[in-house]
Amino acid sequence: MAGSWIFYTTFPKIPFINPEFKNIAQFAPLLGFFIGTIQSYIFLFLRTNSWSIYASALICLASGYLITGGLHLDGLMDTFDGIFAGKKKRLKAMKDSKVGSFGVQALVFITLIQIACIMKIQNLMIFVLPICLFWGRFSNLFFIEKFKYISHKKKSISHKKFWNGFKKESLISIIFLLIYIAYQFASITSQTILIKFLILILIGIFLSYSIPNILGNKIGGFNGDACGASVVLVETAMLFMHAILL
Repeated sequence: MAGSWIFYTTFPKIPFINPEFKNIAQFAPLLGFFIGTIQSYIFLFLRTNSWSIYASALICLASGYLITGGLHLDGLMDTFDGIFAGKKKRLKAMKDSKVGSFGVQALVFITLIQIACIMKIQNLMIFVLPICLFWGRFSNLFFIEKFKYISHKKKSISHKKFWNGFKKESLISIIFLLIYIAYQFASITSQTILIKFLILILIGIFLSYSIPNILGNKIGGFNGDACGASVVLVETAMLFMHAILL
């Protein structure tokens, strides 16, 4: 798959549009917001058609796995296997097609937290999930900006090769975020909710920076697996914070 809108997803290729790999990273946060919107509507559709909260939450998550092909979850499992394999065996463990016990534990732990958060958020899903997925993918922009690319292959394509700097690569996402914030300010009438919203924005900035920073320092750089892990961890942390504050 290639293209700024279909990369990282199982969406079919758009006719007559052939965007290049080097342009992809800057669009990832917006694509995350779009995917989160789809998942949210699936959840709300099921709830309004008498599906239980448990079934709706599971289908909501499953739809996300289907759209992304489980790409980020695979990165999460490989990254945790690599971290606990030790420094010398880290890259070897991350490239191994077999999933280790730490990878499985990470998947189960993260999935249970996400299910619990969705069940807590419920009808506010349409306001929560899209921005959580936005921040998850925004974290990769910090990741690529700060760390070097590491790989077990001598020749491999990396976003770092085509990187134009954080300011240029994040410009589209920041403009979108400012529009989103302005819209929320115009629509939120409760001062308490508005304060919580501002706190969540600050938390989003903090998590999308700190989590890839921790992962990057831990594995000595970034690669596709680590970026996937960062996406999932930031999304989950943001879901958890929304569940607590909202």
